[in-house]
Amino acid sequence: MERNGERAVLITGGAGFIGSNLAQRLLSTPGLRVRILDNFSRRGVERNVAWLRSLAAGKQLEIIKGDVRDVRTVRQAARGVAQIYHLAAQVAVTTSVEDPETDFEVNVRGTLNVLEAARASEEKPFVLFTSTNKVYGSLERLAVEVNGTHYSATDKDFRGVTESEPLDFHSPYGCSKGAADQYVRDYSRIYDLPTVVFRMSCIAGPRQFGNEDQGWVAHFLYSVLAGRPITIYGDGYQVRDVLHVQDLIDAMIAAGQGLKHTRGQVYNLGGGMERSVSVIEMLRAIEKKTKRPLRLEYSEVRPGDQPLYIADTTKLESDTGWRPRRSLDETLDAIHRFWKENRVDALHSEEHRSAGNLIEEEVA
Repeated sequence: MERNGERAVLITGGAGFIGSNLAQRLLSTPGLRVRILDNFSRRGVERNVAWLRSLAAGKQLEIIKGDVRDVRTVRQAARGVAQIYHLAAQVAVTTSVEDPETDFEVNVRGTLNVLEAARASEEKPFVLFTSTNKVYGSLERLAVEVNGTHYSATDKDFRGVTESEPLDFHSPYGCSKGAADQYVRDYSRIYDLPTVVFRMSCIAGPRQFGNEDQGWVAHFLYSVLAGRPITIYGDGYQVRDVLHVQDLIDAMIAAGQGLKHTRGQVYNLGGGMERSVSVIEMLRAIEKKTKRPLRLEYSEVRPGDQPLYIADTTKLESDTGWRPRRSLDETLDAIHRFWKENRVDALHSEEHRSAGNLIEEEVA
């Protein structure tokens, strides 16, 4: 909907890490009003909202305190918007195991509420949903071997996991995100909504308050800076590809602008081969950067953990021209600067103690 020449955009989970970075970018777009729907259940998001308010004239930014599980709230929030970025989610595997019912209600029911609000809207808004690499399960078919301090695929032609990888939901979290993922995809086919699904790897960057279950790069960095011990599950050779949050936002905008090709599509999104790193290698890089010693503890590998996950982003690159631009080192530097400027160690300590019952945007 346009009002006085302005278009409106909705971000669910918009007070969180990805959402606040996305909102900041969109607020810099002339003629765009940004509406945020967030239940403020996560510590630290008030800081993000205060930051956003400092950047925007009042008429450009609207904050709605509410929950995606509430049908009426979602429909009101989605009224008249041209785009919906659905980031709100229950994001922790451990929480999903402890409370699968809430995990289902937030991730599946909440997503269905967003889709139904979009379907009921005369605007037929573009809907981008942030899914997760966990929909591929533990990737048991991918043979790996130890190569120094990380796992490598035994297939030397491996360039990452493609969208043709069979779905294999593992854990209640994988089931709920996977079910939502498929609803979003099918609403494009059945109801002709312009939807896009991003199955994301590790997203990292400033304004992230990480813990063991998500946001692990920030969690590691803040823990080392605070002198707290870090638990490694398994041998620490597990590999993930890391994508800077601003590269993710570039991809989100590219997907929305390229609907001729992206409409109804699913994309794997991450840092790719060049930005892949093992848990222990990331910790050593943090140790070198901060010049502070690591305090490591080891525990059993968690069920369904993927020894190696790297996204093949060829499809998204081909359809939109998007490319990741920021290196792993630049990502670490950005998080470190944010910590120094905001001293989030005290807040992170609270997060570390209360990592359950979180509803925020997806950060695989």
